[in-house]
Amino acid sequence: MLKEFKTFIAQGNVLDLAVGVVIGAAFGKITTSLVEDIINPILGVIIGGVDFTQLKMVLKDAVGETPEVAIKYGNFIQVLIQFLIIAWVIFMIVKAANRLKLSSKKD
Repeated sequence: MLKEFKTFIAQGNVLDLAVGVVIGAAFGKITTSLVEDIINPILGVIIGGVDFTQLKMVLKDAVGETPEVAIKYGNFIQVLIQFLIIAWVIFMIVKAANRLKLSSKKD
């Protein structure tokens, strides 16, 4: 059984997957930082500092110790915008990588 496990782990697909997961996690942190630390502040200035995360529809006001019940649609809008920006950044990076790959094949 140990020999079978060793063979399984040594297969190229498992190692490729492991490397892909680790690099993907690191790349995710880079793109998230790019969006949150660089692009979002610029967008905030452009759209006049609107904070979508504060937008909500209150269904029931807070009473005493009971917190309010609200649909926080603004946070959803913010996350959706961040997703679109991250998807666009990844698209541009992949497009640039493909160009580099094509130009290196011509040489």
